Amino acid sequence: MSDGIVFLLNGETERVAGEPPTRTLLDWLRERKRLTGTKEGCNEGDCGACTVMVTGRDGVARALNACILFLPQLHGKAVRTVEGITGPSGEMHPVQQAMVEHHGSQCGFCTPGIVASLAVAQMNGERDFDRVLAGNLCRCTGYAPILRAAEAAAGAPVPEWMREDRAKLEALEAPPLAIAPRSVDELAVAYGNNPEAQLIGGATDVGLWVTKRLQDLENVVFLADVAELKEIRVRSDFIRVGAMVRVNALRELMAEHHPQLAAMLARYGSEQVRNAGTIGGNIANGSPIGDGPPALIALGAELILRMKNKRRRVALEDFFIDYGRQDLRAGEFVEWILIPRQPDRLRCYKISKRFDQDISALLGCFNIVVEDGRVASARIAFGGMAAIPKRARAVEAALVGRDWSEETIRSAKAAFAEDFSPISDMRASADYRLAAAQNLLMRYYLEDRGAAVNVLEVTP
Repeated sequence: MSDGIVFLLNGETERVAGEPPTRTLLDWLRERKRLTGTKEGCNEGDCGACTVMVTGRDGVARALNACILFLPQLHGKAVRTVEGITGPSGEMHPVQQAMVEHHGSQCGFCTPGIVASLAVAQMNGERDFDRVLAGNLCRCTGYAPILRAAEAAAGAPVPEWMREDRAKLEALEAPPLAIAPRSVDELAVAYGNNPEAQLIGGATDVGLWVTKRLQDLENVVFLADVAELKEIRVRSDFIRVGAMVRVNALRELMAEHHPQLAAMLARYGSEQVRNAGTIGGNIANGSPIGDGPPALIALGAELILRMKNKRRRVALEDFFIDYGRQDLRAGEFVEWILIPRQPDRLRCYKISKRFDQDISALLGCFNIVVEDGRVASARIAFGGMAAIPKRARAVEAALVGRDWSEETIRSAKAAFAEDFSPISDMRASADYRLAAAQNLLMRYYLEDRGAAVNVLEVTP
């Protein structure tokens, strides 16, 4: 295996050796290549000023945050910065031209990242610009002229120089990296023999350990090249999702099976974060405010955990033991998530101060089955209400076997205090969290009865 990282940078082959495995693309671009068009804003994946275009061997271009993207994650891929979005002879990309014509830039600091996001959208034929730009903060121009520029550029032909990366990637020789296994069996052996290593998937969490905590992570294993962990298999009895499936890929899958889960995942971070972050990482980091686990717990999901050649099956709700503690043994990793196939009764309600790109104050997910006017079964799970993602078992017990009525909902509200003792912090008070959770049960009931409950659909 090779220790040299090989990728395309603005159409040219780049070979990188001797860099720490957690050197970020942003630092390397600015310090080593003097490509300073890509900006450092928050350095944690929130503002989008560092956005670049990354194309994988699957031929799909994605917008990613360079500030939390490590160089080994680029091995065998193609990167375009704002300098490479401009043509080889200085020709302006249609997005750049439209930004000029529609006055989409003022101070200019955020503009390169916005151009990169819109160039990816133009390449992929994306037209939902509110979603595309939700991860690009602009504090002085205002979004109206930027959106006008996006609309103007959308129908223009994709420049030829932007199409070249896919053909060049096919010819690019990128031998396997020593720190990046290419099969799940290889990963199991490597991690089993080196359980102290830090596994890195999308790096949307680990990246902040480096940029904010200034941690020195030398013993690392990158998962991006393990193809099996990116697989999705839809069977008659369950859906099997690999741990390295990106949040955006899971969102697209769930749009068919559980649309409200897909809608909630559209609010998970930004487009850049969803293009990098993985569902396995969202589970394995054990955050009490991770948005994925409550929905998956409500669906009855299970995990397949692997250590070397041994596997075990664990209910997701049992995986979380306490704050910062998960049921993972040394050398063991999340391999698959199993989601039982079922009629769609899932509703997910995320409560946060901002609609887009915000951490949940609380997230409630309800999966209640009603038969002949009575509650036949109920699975309810919350994030942000305890030290771990947790089921509301007392609430479930107060519902099952009762009439599906407003009276039942009101009487079940008291059971929330048996399940949860939330804390107060900068996102919400304990009293607010408890009251909001109770009201979300009523919201589920009203929505099930056909009432309009989505604030985005309310018109004056």
